[in-house]
Amino acid sequence: MSGLTEVEVLWLEKRIENRIRFGRVVRERKLDCHRRVLSFAPGSIFSFVRWTSNDFGTIISRIDILRAVAPGERCSTVPYVRPGGEILLRLSGWPKVERVLQMTDAIEALGIDLADVAPDHWHHVHNHLSVNENPRPYTRARHQAWLHRKRVMR
Repeated sequence: MSGLTEVEVLWLEKRIENRIRFGRVVRERKLDCHRRVLSFAPGSIFSFVRWTSNDFGTIISRIDILRAVAPGERCSTVPYVRPGGEILLRLSGWPKVERVLQMTDAIEALGIDLADVAPDHWHHVHNHLSVNENPRPYTRARHQAWLHRKRVMR
């Protein structure tokens, strides 16, 4: 299974947590008791959450929603992601990360798999939260329109 996007996830209690919030993992490798490598197929969408703290509290909170790229396709570099990905959303700072996590919870509450959400929606959320505006919620109607558009575009 070559051409996969690999993401190294890491967990060190009360220090570092790099995890996948959503996405369809096609392969998993355990490196040691703290690290794993998760692989995603080209074109799949996943969310990567990074959090780091020190003795004084949280120093990094970041969320990236990425589309895994095919071999040779342009991509942006993201720490712990090889070769990189198409960035649909990239936000840092706990208030913004928390808003994205709340929005993902709301979409899941609609019964929609987050890996199937329209990529344009994540761009919309990124653009609005970057300037402290409220993004539109993702609805079932918008999701149905996205699924129809995907079928027509094939």
